[in-house]
Amino acid sequence: MCVLAGWGLGFAAGLLALGQAAKAGNSVAPDTIFYDGNILTGTRLKAGDTDPAPGRVSAVAMRAGKIVAVGGDAAMLALKDAHTKTVDLKGAFAMPGFNDAHTHMAPAGRQRLSLDLVNVPSLAVMLANVQAYAVKLGPGEWILGGGWDHTKWPGTKLPTRQDLDAVSAGHPAFLERTDGHIAIANTAALKAAGITDATMNPKGGQIDRDADGHATGIIREGPTMALVEKVIPAPSLAVRRKAIELSMQDALSHGVTSIQDFSDWEDFLAMEEMEDQGSLHLRIAEWIDFNQPVGVLDERRASHPPDDPLLHLTFLKGFMDGSLGSRTAAMNEPYSDDPNNYGIARYDQSKLNQMAAVRAADGFQLGFHAIGDRANDMALNAMSAAEQVGRPANVAAAPKNAGSGVVTTDPSVAVKPKDFRFRIEHAQVVSPGSFERFAELGVIASMQPSHLLTDMAWAEARLGPERVKRAYAWKSFLDHGVTLAFGTDYPVESISPFRGLYAAITRQNVEGTQTFQPQEKLTIDEAIYAYTQASAFAEFREKIKGRLEPGYLADMVVLDRDITKASPQEVLHTQVLRTVVAGNTVYLAP
Repeated sequence: MCVLAGWGLGFAAGLLALGQAAKAGNSVAPDTIFYDGNILTGTRLKAGDTDPAPGRVSAVAMRAGKIVAVGGDAAMLALKDAHTKTVDLKGAFAMPGFNDAHTHMAPAGRQRLSLDLVNVPSLAVMLANVQAYAVKLGPGEWILGGGWDHTKWPGTKLPTRQDLDAVSAGHPAFLERTDGHIAIANTAALKAAGITDATMNPKGGQIDRDADGHATGIIREGPTMALVEKVIPAPSLAVRRKAIELSMQDALSHGVTSIQDFSDWEDFLAMEEMEDQGSLHLRIAEWIDFNQPVGVLDERRASHPPDDPLLHLTFLKGFMDGSLGSRTAAMNEPYSDDPNNYGIARYDQSKLNQMAAVRAADGFQLGFHAIGDRANDMALNAMSAAEQVGRPANVAAAPKNAGSGVVTTDPSVAVKPKDFRFRIEHAQVVSPGSFERFAELGVIASMQPSHLLTDMAWAEARLGPERVKRAYAWKSFLDHGVTLAFGTDYPVESISPFRGLYAAITRQNVEGTQTFQPQEKLTIDEAIYAYTQASAFAEFREKIKGRLEPGYLADMVVLDRDITKASPQEVLHTQVLRTVVAGNTVYLAP
């Protein structure tokens, strides 16, 4: 295959690096050369972007986990020696590996190791699965798992503790809904947790009760769910590792080479052990619980090298609210289909502002889960307060699209504004004026387009005809100059990036029978950028991830079609042929 346009700069830079290595007396031959491909080295966000034009090449050379040169077949193959492995892509399309900006890897794996209720079509089927699972357990063992979604069932009725009592054979049962923001517990589990009809709702949570005041078994949000979780036996290190391995294999088989993840601290320790033993093949940026004391946060941050390219700690994760599917997302006005319900806000604003300011001043990146418009307002308010505390006295707030330019109130002093890169995770529904606030504060909108595939069936009923216009508003964020990073919220949704790409470019359900606010559609280039380069930017790694260029990490995915030219349905059904991390093939399609 002849060289395609746009490879010249990358080839020249690669040759310079090889020349420098040779002068230093080091081996200069690549470890691996992939050739005869249709390789996208990156993508522009939109026309007029000042980033270097990435173009396409037919071959890429890798050494020691990094890309050393890109270009045409002849030029790249000329770099090999007797030890270089060559891989013929046979014309296949390749691109930078996907970077999923929002996952829960360990919980996803543990769900698969326990009672997996993803896609159960009805309450009756869910209960039959519980009954079948219960007979396999020893005395006193818990029935654990989740993934159920009542919005997909006939009648959309929530399960009750009595439903579970009838099929759980005396075992305590605790089963989370797919979003992880509500769970159903049976009577035995409620008793073990000390939850009675008289138990008060904790701050930021709720115990559902029937008309007679009895607990139904539905418990909402983390503070309430924690009452049960604290009495459930903790998983062993072996179980944690197995869970992570299952999720890692799932990610790699879908072309995901990097994830940004929120699992338990003990899961991170398991990831460290896997890295030490050479069994971690996925790049992981792990988040830390925002609510931990600052001293604990400092200790955890210092416990792992910050420049580790495989595993590192990033932002502090806090939860402002719940989810739309559970009607626990915090709203400024009540739900259109539940007029007495405003959702659940997890923080008092003044306390949140204080906590955010202290942690930002200590050098932490902040990332807040916010679904409802009230929750997004709270997050933006806290981030504004944190920026004011963390900014030097002579530096003004960065104007919209300020980039890395010098912004100061004193023209005699050139000081760069602090690069906070605060993030709001989900940003599903925002108030009027919020797009401008995101841009002015430089807050990243970390969103999951595949959520819309599920949510569009009921989102307008929840939000009403006006508020829904500011929901899942990807194009509006981009049009306001906001960085848009894409992920999946795995296991809430499949980790497949192709479902997200499809949702982003169509805003249609999988069947193509419903379209949701089509003015918010993206182009395929914009969606790919959000899943690669922008996701890397969100974790401060845009200089080493997201492109296939010399000096970048050698993370690449080979697909069975060119998704930049495929129809939306073809994008949705894309298959991964090969996944490469650090120059090594870590997944190969059977």
